[in-house]
Amino acid sequence: MASLAAAAARANEAFLRARERSFAVACRNAARVLAAFQGAGIGEFDFAPSVGYGYGDRGRERLNEVFAGALGCEAALVREQIASGTHAIALALWGVLRPGDELLVATGEPYDTLRSVLGLRPTPRSLAEWGIGVRVLGLADGLDPVRLRAALGPRTRAVLFQRSRGYARRPGLRPEDLEPALAACRAAGVVSLCDNCYGEFVEALEPSADLLVGSLTKNPGGGLATGGGYIAGRRELVEAVADRVTAPGLGADVGAFPAGKRRLFQGLFLAPQAVAEAVSVAEYAAAFAQELGLYADPLPGAPRGDIVQVLGLGTRARLLRFAEALQAASPVESGARPEPAELPGYPDPVLMAGGTFIAGASLELSLDAPLREPYDGYLQGGVAAAYGVQAVRSAFEAAFGES
Repeated sequence: MASLAAAAARANEAFLRARERSFAVACRNAARVLAAFQGAGIGEFDFAPSVGYGYGDRGRERLNEVFAGALGCEAALVREQIASGTHAIALALWGVLRPGDELLVATGEPYDTLRSVLGLRPTPRSLAEWGIGVRVLGLADGLDPVRLRAALGPRTRAVLFQRSRGYARRPGLRPEDLEPALAACRAAGVVSLCDNCYGEFVEALEPSADLLVGSLTKNPGGGLATGGGYIAGRRELVEAVADRVTAPGLGADVGAFPAGKRRLFQGLFLAPQAVAEAVSVAEYAAAFAQELGLYADPLPGAPRGDIVQVLGLGTRARLLRFAEALQAASPVESGARPEPAELPGYPDPVLMAGGTFIAGASLELSLDAPLREPYDGYLQGGVAAAYGVQAVRSAFEAAFGES
């Protein structure tokens, strides 16, 4: 194991290499985002608030249009009332599936909170209660389109892909990893849904799924969105989901933005650069962990499908020290001490660290960790790398300085 000083030096080298790569990706994504803004003709009036039903809110329609263009989709629905990524996925599933249908989850066990939605954990009002079957296809052999096609049954209406790893030791999926499987779905005439959380703008293109769903407190909010989520993709499917977000016959034509939309527009505009910063911080952390002989995924320089960096801290004590130091290096609540807690939808106590300006915003530097073996920490975010690398170094020093 390298000394902490040597690990920090190697991590800095990896960080500088990563910034060059991530900036090149950010430039390509920024060009697409800017084109979406200009194509929609965004003006000052589009930032204005709306109240009540939100009738005639031109800015709301243009926000949908800009998100669709930025993500390379036909249409999008963006709402602050969508509470989380899990909520966005649930809305998409309720919009697409009907009693008697089957959903195939093609990327192994889904994220903890989604298991309740799917009925994989007995929960009232889940898909199972409505007679919608769910099967999970493991990733032991990778995302094999031939195996996927063979797994489709006569009731299979949709296939769900989770791009990020959740709390699992498996790689985040890149658009190129997903494309053969998405093509197999198109050929079979089934709907493909992609949980795009943590993955937006990490690559120069987004997955070509029929529906993309995500959270605005993650990548596409650019660190400015105070909440919300999106559903984007084929127009008729987005319209079907809009009827679940509001009501059949109302769809996307209602929904107010009492606080206005400026932060949502500006957050999306800044998102490519903010994601590039987060990727660079993740590379720094990966190299630091590798030099200390820890499990790290992805490894420095490896392809990335999301902004999440897994750090195998190995013991409960190290994990707690790392989280406490990361919290202490944060701009908000730096004096707080992270404690594992029971959270809705999670089977194990979860440790969360990171003093963020927006509570739970994963594009800001933070750490999640289910308190269970092998005591992995899931580091994500870092909208400003100059702060992020200092916080990560201090966390490693606190976790391993006594070793």
